[in-house]
Amino acid sequence: MAKKLISVTVNGKVHESAVEPRTLLVHYLREELNLTGAHIGCETSHCGACTVDIDGQSVKSCTHLAVQCDGSEVLTVEGLANKGVLHAVQEAFYQEHGLQCGFCTPGMLVRSYRLLQENPNPTEEEIRVGISGNLCRCTGYQNIVKAVQSAARKLQEAATATA
Repeated sequence: MAKKLISVTVNGKVHESAVEPRTLLVHYLREELNLTGAHIGCETSHCGACTVDIDGQSVKSCTHLAVQCDGSEVLTVEGLANKGVLHAVQEAFYQEHGLQCGFCTPGMLVRSYRLLQENPNPTEEEIRVGISGNLCRCTGYQNIVKAVQSAARKLQEAATATA
């Protein structure tokens, strides 16, 4: 099968690669770019462990082809921190104990990041609906919800301080 040349900006860095048309984005990220944060879980888009952000949308990278990202901007969990400083969502998950085994955490972090971009002040119900495509088998979600609420407050405080 002939490879296709793609140009994808991942976490702010442009990558040009020749990929097979059938290569899934999660495999491209993990095997070609060595970005192993997006986990391979169900491979059917049900669990959300592979969630990344593509052009401002949460996407399950296990059912998205790398060639579909040609010309796109992709954000993975590795791209959330800025120069070694955790993003507010990452810090909140840590502070609020929003993780246990950690398998769902990368996808949950990226989805929570996007949720707060879409809705900076979500209610508990809106958070639960917003993360419903990402499954966690360990936490019972309560601390994840608390973490998203905490991150929302921190982001709002930071926005107010810079305004």
